[in-house]
Amino acid sequence: MRELIDKLYKNHNLEKEEFIYLIKNFDKDTSEYLFSLAQSTSQEHFQKEVYIRGLIEFTNYCRNDCYYCGIRRSNLNASRYRLSKEEILSCCQNGYELGFRTFVLQGGEDPAFTDEIMTDIIKDIREGYPDCAITLSIGEKSYEQYLAYYEAGANRFLLRHETANEEHYKKLHPDSLSLENRKECLRNLKKIGYQVGTGFMVGSPYQTPECLAEDLQFIKELSPQMVGIGPFIPHKDTPFKDFPAGSMDLTLFLIGMLRLMLPNALIPATTALGTIDPKGREKGILSGSNVLMPNLSPIGVRKKYELYDNKICTGEEAAECNVCLRNRVSSIGYNVVEKRGDFVEI
Repeated sequence: MRELIDKLYKNHNLEKEEFIYLIKNFDKDTSEYLFSLAQSTSQEHFQKEVYIRGLIEFTNYCRNDCYYCGIRRSNLNASRYRLSKEEILSCCQNGYELGFRTFVLQGGEDPAFTDEIMTDIIKDIREGYPDCAITLSIGEKSYEQYLAYYEAGANRFLLRHETANEEHYKKLHPDSLSLENRKECLRNLKKIGYQVGTGFMVGSPYQTPECLAEDLQFIKELSPQMVGIGPFIPHKDTPFKDFPAGSMDLTLFLIGMLRLMLPNALIPATTALGTIDPKGREKGILSGSNVLMPNLSPIGVRKKYELYDNKICTGEEAAECNVCLRNRVSSIGYNVVEKRGDFVEI
């Protein structure tokens, strides 16, 4: 097992069968060895700095019907909302005062936010906060749409591929969505010049070790600047409500593998990690993560942006959450820094 970890550390890649073997057979000792290498790799590129991104969940309307998602179109129990431009800018102002230098606009694929409206919002944020990065997480668009947002001032884009296996993709999504289109969107984003993030759920229904190995291979091929993974957590109002949550241990192990594969990538310790384990985000950092994404959305809407059940931090003020996170990070010997935290080529 250690030989394979050493090979991954040296070559930043493995054969598919080797990925599968590690995923099926890892244990506590293998994990600890992997995490020691992942920590030293992360510290080599980022010291002990952890970047924060201010998350603004601006709409929970979505035209899609993904079977795992709490804001899917068919969920009639979802309490829908949209933030106005003024509310979004107010979140940015609050975040800037708290030390955030990246804003992440995340939402369902909401047709009400037309290209004209989105570019207007992006331009206003860019004008008001020229020293900040603007990240979008708004789903599948055309090349021209992505280009328009980029030219308006957006720098980064998050678009999880969720699974790189065609058969598995069809079990998680309706026929209106295709894995090939998802991949094409990611390639277009890279072509335009965005810093691009992708990722997947760990332990999603019908996932196999072979699926996860294909995810790792796709990520290596794409070579994104950011990778976000987290455990699958079921939502009570979806077809997958009775499926078990993904494994914390496997998620951390995969974060460690991703750090060795992409030494300079920006890898968040996700909210899902913190939801499944009270110390999940700290464990994520100690496994190789170097980004946290606290919520800047107004408290009144946070509970409504529920992709999965029991999401944490839905009742905390942004400032409260920020202080809490900084303390948590310093308790494990790392420091939250007030920087944009851009991807740096090596």
